[in-house]
Amino acid sequence: MAGPIQQLSESTVIRSLRRFRDRYFPTSGKVNNDDDDNVGMDDEESQPCYLDSLPVDVHFLIMTFLSPADICRLGATSQYWRAMVRDPLLWRFFLLRDMPYWPSIDHLTMPQLELLDSPLVSENEILDDTEEEGDQRMESKLDYMAEYLKGCPSCRQKWLPSRPTYKVVTSFLQSLVPSSEPRYAMFGPGMEKLDVSLVTRLMRAPDVLPVSGTPHRQINGIGSGISYMFKNQHKFNILALYSTNRAERERARVEQQSISSKLFTFEGSDDSGYPVYSPAPHVQQVCQVVDGFIYVANAEPGREEGESEAAQIRAVLSSIWGSTSRPLLVLSCVSREETEGASTTSLHASASRNRTRCRTACVDMAKRLGLPQLANPWMVQDTVAESLSGLLDGISWLLRCSGVKL
Repeated sequence: MAGPIQQLSESTVIRSLRRFRDRYFPTSGKVNNDDDDNVGMDDEESQPCYLDSLPVDVHFLIMTFLSPADICRLGATSQYWRAMVRDPLLWRFFLLRDMPYWPSIDHLTMPQLELLDSPLVSENEILDDTEEEGDQRMESKLDYMAEYLKGCPSCRQKWLPSRPTYKVVTSFLQSLVPSSEPRYAMFGPGMEKLDVSLVTRLMRAPDVLPVSGTPHRQINGIGSGISYMFKNQHKFNILALYSTNRAERERARVEQQSISSKLFTFEGSDDSGYPVYSPAPHVQQVCQVVDGFIYVANAEPGREEGESEAAQIRAVLSSIWGSTSRPLLVLSCVSREETEGASTTSLHASASRNRTRCRTACVDMAKRLGLPQLANPWMVQDTVAESLSGLLDGISWLLRCSGVKL
């Protein structure tokens, strides 16, 4: 596990922007005593306009209130702003500021967190002003702008790979053939240890996901299958796998005690000291017939399950012999909405960002569960058990990965 990510202060970013501006406009702020005849076209182009001549602190403040798309548009106004908005420290600052508030992340849009684990510049260091080539190499090696735009919810659609023509035709032909109902296995501590039961809310929320089939399948008293209708068009089945029976789960939740799961068998530790689990026989049978998995993680502060979570996810996925195409949806779940003012969906509400979020961020959840190391497609989606907010976005992604044409 990597160490804590080094934070970046506004003053460090402003010093970097000021250093660039001073190099781009070396005569700004100085009186030019040259004769008018000696002033050429290059001198005119190097003179800053009114916006360029504002203090760098104001430049930085303006950019903090702009959306990523607006910052890119600002970079299209001149060569100076094109280079200014690509400052690597600027986008590293945006990444550290905004990542905790992204409501989802997946295997295609997950930022390379190792870029943030290693320090780029210290608080008291300023790089040599003459090393322009070194700056270009640093920017190309640490492209924080690309990482931000790839992961930012408002920009990520532009970064998704387009489907080849033959896949589009194949998808159309498949849509003409009636397909079987997709089935997903749901498991995880968020199903059992939250104050609000996600599964119970699912069964009692016809306005969100209408139930189209009653429980019809029991597996040793641990799991049952329920069919739902997505947007009144697409039917799918969720098979809930609980660690033990209802009475034991409720007793453990009230007494805040851990219980022995009947879903997995602890096999010991590997050479690195990480736990190793194997799915129970009935879980292995379920894994062979489902089209994907839903892991309900407990995103409330201080409710981590340790390394066992990642180990159990790997155990489930490794039980699918020879298949890495089945998707994994992680519902990063809390019981209730955050109190008003403690959360924000706007990229401009800097005051709200200074507050501590009452949930684990999606990027941190993906890192905690070891998802970037998986070969299967995966997605982490913020979800609230009480209101079911975020659930439909996750289900939509899961159905698309299963080949359902929405």
